[in-house]
Amino acid sequence: QVQLVESGGGLVQAGGSLRLTCAASGRSGSNYNMGWFRRALGMELEFVAAISRKYTIYEDFAKGRFSISRDNAENTVDLQMNNLKPEDTAVYYCAAENQLTDNPTSVDAIYKYWGQGTQVTVSS
Repeated sequence: QVQLVESGGGLVQAGGSLRLTCAASGRSGSNYNMGWFRRALGMELEFVAAISRKYTIYEDFAKGRFSISRDNAENTVDLQMNNLKPEDTAVYYCAAENQLTDNPTSVDAIYKYWGQGTQVTVSS
C-alpha cells in the first residue's frame, strides 16, 4: 500500500503563507491522482485541491490563493497556501487514489490512501 506523511503545518497570522508537503512511499504512490482535504473542528471533511497527471482542480475558496503541485522524482505533493484566513484553520490531509487517470476528483470517497494530517492554524 501507499503511505502518506504530511508536514509543513503550523501557526500563521492572517494574510500569511504556508506550504504543506505530502511525502509518499510505497508502490506507485507518486503517480496516483493526489488530493488535499481539510477538516476544521466540528466540521465535515472539505475538499481543497487535487492533481492528476494532466490537470489540477480547486475548491472555490482555494482558487487564486492555493496551489497544488507535485514532484514525481521526490514522490512529494505540495500545497502552497497564500493569503491565509482564519477560516482556513483545520487539519489538512493528503490523500491518494489507487489509480492514475486524466481527471482528478474532489470526492473523498474515491481516495484510498490518507495521511495522518497536519495542523494549520491561522490567527486573526
